[in-house]
Amino acid sequence: MTTEKQFEEAAEAENRDIDYSLSRVPASAKQPFWRILFIRIGAICCVSQLMLGAALGYGMTFFDAFVCTMLGSVLLQVVSWALGTAAAHEGLSTSLLSRWCGLGKGGSALFGGVVAISMVGWFGVQNSVFGQGMASIVPFTDFLGTEEIIPGVTGEYILWAIITGLSITLLVVFGIKAIANFATIFVPLFVIVVIVAAAIVLQGHSIGELIAAAPPGPALSIGAGTTMVAGGFIAGAICTPDYARFLKNGNQVFWMTLIGTFLGELGMNLLAVLLANAMGTENVVDIMMGTSGIIGVIIVVASTVKLNDINLYSSSLGLATMINALFNKVSNRNALVWALGIVGTVLSVVGIINYFTSFLTLLGVAIPPVAGIMVVDYFFLRRSRAVLEETRKEGILPRRVENWNPITIICWLVGFGIGEVSSIYAIGIPGLNSLILAGLLYWVVMVVAARIKGVQNITFKETDEVL
Repeated sequence: MTTEKQFEEAAEAENRDIDYSLSRVPASAKQPFWRILFIRIGAICCVSQLMLGAALGYGMTFFDAFVCTMLGSVLLQVVSWALGTAAAHEGLSTSLLSRWCGLGKGGSALFGGVVAISMVGWFGVQNSVFGQGMASIVPFTDFLGTEEIIPGVTGEYILWAIITGLSITLLVVFGIKAIANFATIFVPLFVIVVIVAAAIVLQGHSIGELIAAAPPGPALSIGAGTTMVAGGFIAGAICTPDYARFLKNGNQVFWMTLIGTFLGELGMNLLAVLLANAMGTENVVDIMMGTSGIIGVIIVVASTVKLNDINLYSSSLGLATMINALFNKVSNRNALVWALGIVGTVLSVVGIINYFTSFLTLLGVAIPPVAGIMVVDYFFLRRSRAVLEETRKEGILPRRVENWNPITIICWLVGFGIGEVSSIYAIGIPGLNSLILAGLLYWVVMVVAARIKGVQNITFKETDEVL
């Protein structure tokens, strides 16, 4: 049972936690729209987005690539807007919001754990890319040499991976404001240097001819292209609430997702399509980075940091929710960030993280079904909306929460299975397949169960151990 003293202790802990890991974001802590917008653009506008656009341009025409980007982006915007709107209204992170959106306290522990492991894993993967990029651009070969300490790992890479991993960890410790301030500086800088590098590469080429040109590589279908666009950012779209909760309302969330999609996804994709057509290769990032040393450094630093800080940030929020659900403890967020950052850095330093990409991809399929369930529960079934709205006025969490929702767990597992089958047999977009079908199944089963019991909404055993 959560006592008044425990609520007070939790409130004191959250006052020290500048990012409200286990409480609502108060009105006084809401951020200006432009701050959160830059975080959103930074999460999309990155090197991996250029690589995606180049892959599209290598296998399809400019117009077909535009269609794929629009289709995939619209699907992601709907998911991001729905979850982000719920988060802005309630002031809750993705994993904490899930407690009152179908998963209950036990389910939120599972989901928080999946998010924490998945995001810190991708933090490690991205840190490997960051370290390798910096080692190739700013080498320390004069005093570290080029010998491999372990297979595939050199001394200069280890040094850079430690520097980059701990630097990003330190940034995340300072919270959402620090992340937003960094994005405010480096997002425009990244866009400028990418445009400059692209202009250098595109010298002597006619834009009109490139738009009308046939793709230089093997043909890529519209379906496959759309899958690449939507699948590449679906986990990031589902974690939108982690920073959208600092916005004031759903209108701001809508414009954040819309502007971020057009500037980040559409802009970067189509620029890379032109580059792929001009150079006749999908390896345009290396070409751009090779145009100038300083431009290469900025592209690597700006792109990786503003994406990887969000990975670590979401991971810490997921872990905080899991620990609280399992042990009824309010963790120190800074300690969690340091622990996760060090783990991710160590894994990237020793090269082990590269062996876990298949596992991380598997976890990526496990996240989308939860988004479908949360959207259905919050916007259609509205099972917890009354208590959320009532306690929102007081700025506190509801005093009771479902412990477990067995229907949710079953639908989650079914959605996960659908995503895996879709991935194995290349049917549609695995993440979206699992998201949509898990949500539909959850809605049907909950409605049928409620009608059988003769109630408006079916509920399960609650606990007052909210924190």
